[in-house]
Amino acid sequence: MKILLVDDHVLFREGMRYVLQQLHGGVSEIFEAGNFPDGMKIAGQHPELDLALLNLNMPGSEGPISIKFFHHSYPHIPIVVVSGEESYKVMENAMDYGAMGFVCKNSAVPAMLNALNLVLSGEIYIPPQLLRKQGGATRKKAGAAGRDNLRDDEYNLTTRQRQALKHLTDGLSNKEIADKMCLTEGTVKVHIATLYQILDVHNRVEAARMAEKLKLIGSPAHG
Repeated sequence: MKILLVDDHVLFREGMRYVLQQLHGGVSEIFEAGNFPDGMKIAGQHPELDLALLNLNMPGSEGPISIKFFHHSYPHIPIVVVSGEESYKVMENAMDYGAMGFVCKNSAVPAMLNALNLVLSGEIYIPPQLLRKQGGATRKKAGAAGRDNLRDDEYNLTTRQRQALKHLTDGLSNKEIADKMCLTEGTVKVHIATLYQILDVHNRVEAARMAEKLKLIGSPAHG
């Protein structure tokens, strides 16, 4: 497995090398860069990369918009943002622009390994801060919008979450779900990550099976 690590702090990169060696499957090579342009150059030279870890605040980077540029240039390379930034909006933007995960630098090693292994398995990692924010926003909207967001089953799924779950079980991608629900991909990622948490599952297949088992998608979506 080959990984690109882009961060302007040498000490942090040294620490991350230790963390990366503990990933499932092992790491054969770690490429490093201290600024965004050099990271882009390395990605272009090594299309076989399995993962790119990018900081947001470093020389040559323009924050979340740089994630969009990297993703557009190398859509086959999964991106995880590893940043000291904890702003909800910044996290949401990074996910909207193509990041498969967002890990705060103050995360414990086990949490960071869990996030990276999840992304390497093809799933999305949503930071807890974003999940909490999404949950709070959902509750607020339920009070303001009334019937459209009433929780109508014992698993406390909102109508939006039920719609996302139905589309997920139909095999739609995040982009297709976003188009059908008139949402951004980042918002869809948060909905799906919240569903994983509620259903206690780890991927789309498990979520679909659990939804069918619990008959959570038996009634047509509405609203």
